Amino acid sequence: MKVKTILVSQPVPKTENSPYQELSEKQKVKIDFVPFIHVEGVEAKEVRAQKIDLNNYTAIILNSRNAVDHFFRIAEEMRFTVPDEMKYFCQSEAVAYYLQKYVVYRKRKIYVGNRTFPELVKIIKKYKDEKFLFPTSDKLKENIPEELNNAGINWDRGIFYKTVVSDLSDLENVFYDILVFFSPSGIDSLFKNFPNFKQNNTRIAVFGNSTVKAATDAGLKCNIQAPTPETPSMTMALEKYIMEVNKR
Repeated sequence: MKVKTILVSQPVPKTENSPYQELSEKQKVKIDFVPFIHVEGVEAKEVRAQKIDLNNYTAIILNSRNAVDHFFRIAEEMRFTVPDEMKYFCQSEAVAYYLQKYVVYRKRKIYVGNRTFPELVKIIKKYKDEKFLFPTSDKLKENIPEELNNAGINWDRGIFYKTVVSDLSDLENVFYDILVFFSPSGIDSLFKNFPNFKQNNTRIAVFGNSTVKAATDAGLKCNIQAPTPETPSMTMALEKYIMEVNKR
């Protein structure tokens, strides 16, 4: 069956010339964006209940923009003045760049990994004398604590925000040719909103092994997968699939 409509389970891209816009124009398909999950901040009193005292830490591990926002939000709520000498260990350049929203970049000690968490751990290992705080969501990949512990890092995890299922009731009678997912939480949201969802002729596109597993565990057939050596991005995987089925 030809593809005419796609629903991406994420917010609308902030960049004007996103790969999805190019895909839409090039392949003549309609692409909508609806976040299936969203983030809500945890209150300062809940952070205190986790026995987190911001005065105890000399370095912060930041693996997302959400982590940046909610660390500084909690610091403000706790009336904690983040010291100039605080060290920031960021998983990617995008996260490090985002820090400029809160700190004067050139005056801070900021260390940047090469996109993956294992790469960041290699840098963190060089600073074992620091006491690290890792502000995270309530959902964290199992391998991340293991890697920090195996590296002998002195660290604490603080749950500063939570991943919450969005209300998708507006989509109840709307149907798309392809649904695109980027996390197990997105799959979870689909079935919490629509417990009786049947895939039928809907194609499922998934990004990452954990999302593939969540989809298959839920009884879905994964028609499109990324990243692969041939299609490292979701838009490339979608375009390849659309070109194959729409030319028939």
